Amino acid sequence: MTETIKVGIVGAHAERGWARAVHLPALTALPDYTITAVAGTSAESARAAAGVWGAAHAFDDPYELMTHPDVDLVVIAVQLPRRDGLVDAAVAAGKHVYCEWPLALTAASADGFRARAQAAGVRHAVGLQSRNHPAVRHLRDLVADGRVGEVLSATLTYSLAAPDVWSRRYAALFDATKGVNHLAVVGGHSLDMFRSVVGDFSELSATLATRITSVTLEETGEPIAVTSPDQIVIGGLLQSGAAASAHFMTGGPAGDGFRIEVHGRAGRLVLRAANDSLVGPEFTLYASDGTNPPVRLPVPDRRRIPDVPVAHGNVVEVYRDLAHGIRTGQPITPDFGTAAATHRLLDAIREAAATGTRQQLR
Repeated sequence: MTETIKVGIVGAHAERGWARAVHLPALTALPDYTITAVAGTSAESARAAAGVWGAAHAFDDPYELMTHPDVDLVVIAVQLPRRDGLVDAAVAAGKHVYCEWPLALTAASADGFRARAQAAGVRHAVGLQSRNHPAVRHLRDLVADGRVGEVLSATLTYSLAAPDVWSRRYAALFDATKGVNHLAVVGGHSLDMFRSVVGDFSELSATLATRITSVTLEETGEPIAVTSPDQIVIGGLLQSGAAASAHFMTGGPAGDGFRIEVHGRAGRLVLRAANDSLVGPEFTLYASDGTNPPVRLPVPDRRRIPDVPVAHGNVVEVYRDLAHGIRTGQPITPDFGTAAATHRLLDAIREAAATGTRQQLR
């Protein structure tokens, strides 16, 4: 297959949104793809997006986009609450699929998407791109190569500032039932990144707390009740037997971002973020052997994409791997299987917090 992969974008917008900010530059950075179609909420918005995205076809019905012969890959860049039926429709149309995270409400639903995509013989990717961060990949390599020896424990913390006033567009973030709250989005991205470095949890306990119980809508000044947790605390064991913990802290005027520590028999690795960005922080990696002061470890050039912001580069890597998978038929990561595993972890956290019982994971 030498021709470019023809892409249709569901959720394309001419002026704003994650797809406009990140997917568009990521796709245009790679010679493997041609954007041929977009779908918007109206014919007018779709035509405006087509002009910006350089697409020949504009639809106000995403299902028409999925069946069009000039589309090989469907990118689903709309939020989960507005996504009912879209993934299955793309798979049923025989199209490859890149779906934003979260993939589903539960692990069972995510695994259903994986099984149906596999049965249809289409390649699939999910927007868990944080595992592709150059510094995260370097940390993963060092752990795998035994830089710290046998891993004894690993910790992840992430603190994120949050205003008291929010646009109505983000109201679903504060609803525990919508699947796009802090546990699903912040926890999902962060825990998938963490487990890509240190491996999966085998058992865990969890506490979820909602400390901020109300936020205000910017457009109306109306307060809305918050039902989703802003404090997420997890502790347990990894499949390797190492102890592991994670704490996600949201709220207040200042956040400190990510900190990952891998503590081993032969030393310690610490990854620190320069800010509280979830999708594209600048990381600094330090190593200590216990006898000398910690030293900073630069990320090798082979791990970096030059002249591309980190948030874009992480997504570029997903698209690069997906193109290889489409051309060769080989599986890729992160795919729907990756998503299902991360959803299983989130389901276990909810169950542990709701019941107060330690959960076992396979």
